[in-house]
Amino acid sequence: MQNIKSLRQQFPKSGKLLWIGLRPGRKQNMIPVDTVYADENQGLEGDRYQGRSGKRHVSLFQQEHLAVIAAFTDQQIFAPMLRRNLLVSGINLHALKGQYFRIGNAILLGTGFCHPCSRMESVLGPGGYNAMLGHGGLTAKIVISGELRIDDSVIALPDYVSSD
Repeated sequence: MQNIKSLRQQFPKSGKLLWIGLRPGRKQNMIPVDTVYADENQGLEGDRYQGRSGKRHVSLFQQEHLAVIAAFTDQQIFAPMLRRNLLVSGINLHALKGQYFRIGNAILLGTGFCHPCSRMESVLGPGGYNAMLGHGGLTAKIVISGELRIDDSVIALPDYVSSD
């Protein structure tokens, strides 16, 4: 019988990076890009959080959860509406909390759940905040700098040991 620690090291498959968005400033529209440099000291080049807390260099959202939020709000949901940097599919982001993973040639560490903010009420309408609860995504710290590109694989690294 396997224990929880060993179960947390097993992933059925890798995921895929579907969309990249940068927030140039507070309340400004997301800018979609095909590629971005992820700097371990500064965060995503061109994002408003660049240079701030290392625990939240990047925010990620699960493509599979777009349909869930759409069902709760009775509207079509698109990645830029949710103000996360990366949209991924095929891998459970919640399982990456506390885990190292690779996107492109960068290595990230899942640092926490990305809870919705009050802005979701204006973006998604009344109840938008509650529609996103439990589906807000993941925050991550960049551990090894590198380029991220649309269609890059998202690969869990259960055996990765940080030099920090």
